[in-house]
Amino acid sequence: MLNWVSFCFLNFLKMGGSNENNPGLFVPLNLQEGPRMGGSKFVKDMGLNQRRALASINQNIVGAAHFPCVVNKRDSSEEMAAEMVSNKQQCYEETRKSKDCSVIEVEEYDDAAIPMFVKHTEAMLDEIDRMEVEMEDAEDSIVDIDCGDLKDTLAVVEYIDDIYAYYKKSESSGCVSPTYMDRQFDINEKMRAILIDWLIEVHYKFELMDETLFLAINLIDRFLERCTVVRKKLQLVGVTAMLLACKYEEVSVPLVEDFVLISDNAYTRIEVLDMEKLMVNTLQFNMSVPTPYMFMKRFLKAALSDKKLELLSFFIIEVCLVEYEMLRFPPSLLAAAAIYTAQCSLYQFKQWSKTSEWHTSYTEDQLLECSRMMVSFHQKAGYGKLTGVHRKYSTSKFGYAAKAEPALFLLGL
Repeated sequence: MLNWVSFCFLNFLKMGGSNENNPGLFVPLNLQEGPRMGGSKFVKDMGLNQRRALASINQNIVGAAHFPCVVNKRDSSEEMAAEMVSNKQQCYEETRKSKDCSVIEVEEYDDAAIPMFVKHTEAMLDEIDRMEVEMEDAEDSIVDIDCGDLKDTLAVVEYIDDIYAYYKKSESSGCVSPTYMDRQFDINEKMRAILIDWLIEVHYKFELMDETLFLAINLIDRFLERCTVVRKKLQLVGVTAMLLACKYEEVSVPLVEDFVLISDNAYTRIEVLDMEKLMVNTLQFNMSVPTPYMFMKRFLKAALSDKKLELLSFFIIEVCLVEYEMLRFPPSLLAAAAIYTAQCSLYQFKQWSKTSEWHTSYTEDQLLECSRMMVSFHQKAGYGKLTGVHRKYSTSKFGYAAKAEPALFLLGL
C-alpha cells in the first residue's frame, strides 16, 4: 500500500501539486467510504490528472475518523477500485476548489478513532510510571525481619511481636521522674553521673553482659527516686545494684567480696548485704522492667544493622546513661534515637526506613529532639572528667566506635 502511495504522490507532483497537501489539514470531501488502496489493476486504470491529495490518503494510514474524503478498508480490492473510479473525479474537483480547511484537534476524536500507535505509546508510558512507583514502594516497603528465624526456637517468632508490644506497654513502670533528684538533699545529678561512669568501667572490667549494666542503672534510679541517700552511701547503692543485676542476668555471678574490693574496701560485706535487703524491699522485688537494651536488640534487627552500626549505637546510648537529663525519654525512644543517630553519623545523611518506623513505632520527627541531644553528648564524650564510655569504645574490641564522626548536620552545623 505504501508503494502505491509513493507512486501517486510523485505523479501528483508532476501536475504542479496542490495547496491541500499541508500536514495537519483534513480536506472536507464527500467521499464517505472508499476502496482500500492496492492492486496493479487499480493503478493502471487511474489517470495521472485524477490523483487525490496526499492529506486525504494519509488519513487511511493513521486510521482517521469517518470524515469526508476518508478511505476505509474493504475486503475485496476489486470492489474498492470500482468505487474509487466512480468517485475520483468528484473528489479531485472538490479538492481543487477547496480553500478553507480547518485543523481538527485531537480532543475532537472519540476514543475509537485514536491511532493505534498513540494508544500503544500512552499505555507504555503508563506502564513505566506504574513500575517506577512499584520500585519506590519496594524500596520503602516493610521487611519481614523474622523470616530467617522461623526454624530458630530461641527467636520465638510466633510470640515476638506480642512480647515487644508488652514491653512497650509496660515500659512506663520502669521509668522514673526526670526531677527526682530535687528531693535528694545530699546528692545531685553530677554525683549520679560520676557513679554511673565508674560503674561502666566496673562492668567492663568484670566482663559482664550488656543487660546487667542497663538493669543496674535502672535499679539505682528507681531506688534513689524512693529513698533519700547521703553521699557517703551513694557508691554502696551502686555496687549493690550491680550485684542484684548480676544475680538476675548473669550465669556466673561475681562474689560480694569482689564488689567490696572494687570499691576499695570502702564498705564491708555486711553493709553490702544490708543494702541489698533494703533495695529489694523498696523496689518490691520488681526486677523485670524493660530497659533500653531490650529495645536495642529488636530495633537493630529492624534496621538491618551490621557490627559497625551496632557498636556505634551502643556507644551513643551508654553515653546517655550518664546524663541525668535523658531520664525524661522512655527506654524505647532512647533505643530508637540511638540507632537513628548512629545511622546519621555513619552515613552523614538522615536515614530512617519504613521497617524501623514500623517496629519502633516512632517517626523520624519524633526522634529528632532526642537525637540532637545525643549528637551533642557524642561530640563532647572524649572531653572532661567523665570519659569512661569513650575510653571503653576507643578499643579494638569495640571497633573504635567512639572515634566515629558525630552527625553534626542534625544540629544545623
